[in-house]
Amino acid sequence: MQAEDLKLLVIDALEDIKAEDIQVLDVRTMTDFTDYMIIATGKSTRQVKALANEVVIQAKKADHQPMGVEGEDVGEWALVDLGDVIAHVMTPQTRATYNLEKVWSVPDTSEKASAENE
Repeated sequence: MQAEDLKLLVIDALEDIKAEDIQVLDVRTMTDFTDYMIIATGKSTRQVKALANEVVIQAKKADHQPMGVEGEDVGEWALVDLGDVIAHVMTPQTRATYNLEKVWSVPDTSEKASAENE
């Protein structure tokens, strides 16, 4: 599956379970281990777990086996590694603490998920 298609699959899966503030970071020029990082917020640990699980389910339905899943047991921060796309799903507090958007410093290439679907 191409990175662009995988990115859209993840966004759709997150939107289906009502993730908030979905951000897509294009990190192709910054690293060689992934093309996109998708960051989303779940309102609670339960929703974070559900969001990560939905990403895994949709990837498997598309015959794309996740390389790894971390943190879904606790639910503060779940990471789904799909190779070309890495999804980070966090509670609001965890997202504010780690502020991955700032860490990766890609304001010019960050895009809202809603713009992707237009």
